Amino acid sequence: MAQSDTPVRLDVWSDYVCPFCYLELPVLEQLHARLGSALDIHWRAFELRPVPARPLAPVTEPPRSAWARTVYPLAEQRGLTMKPPPVQPKSRLALEAAEFAKDAGAFSPFHEALFRAFFADGRDIGDLRVLGALAEDVGMDRESLTRALEAGRYTARVLADEEEAQRLGIRGVPAMRLAGNGPVLLLNGAQPEETVRAAFMRVRPGPSLSAVH
Repeated sequence: MAQSDTPVRLDVWSDYVCPFCYLELPVLEQLHARLGSALDIHWRAFELRPVPARPLAPVTEPPRSAWARTVYPLAEQRGLTMKPPPVQPKSRLALEAAEFAKDAGAFSPFHEALFRAFFADGRDIGDLRVLGALAEDVGMDRESLTRALEAGRYTARVLADEEEAQRLGIRGVPAMRLAGNGPVLLLNGAQPEETVRAAFMRVRPGPSLSAVH
């Protein structure tokens, strides 16, 4: 494989209780549709409220005001329906369930379903019953998921992702690391497609974007 044919690896550290991580999803989906096999996206786990931190109280007026200034405008631009969730769960089980979905070949629909359940439907994605129902909705086996989560089968993967984030100095999400034939780049926060696309071109010298499909 020629150097210019080597795909760029994009690692995305993300949390299912982070609105800006959900806001970045359509951007990366659109970019992947444009670039195809030239871009290899890996979603990685990052807990904004790690165990054993206490869950946050329900959303109050100040956060709602912040949403009006930041989240709602981006959601409208990116075609997402979002509202402040009525619950603020820990996300460890949801992140572990996403790892299960990777092994089950259902990551993409489950990934989107988790975000949508929390930010559009206000469901508690820290609840094992909710995770099981979402798994069934995308064709996974509910009982297998439940057994895996109760046994902690995917805890090590989540912790490994978080340890790597710590080594890289990542303190918030979304955080994206792009690695190809050029320099390794780190982007922080919800970025527009053109910013991620420009980073892609920096780490993958070679054909222009118009030639990559």
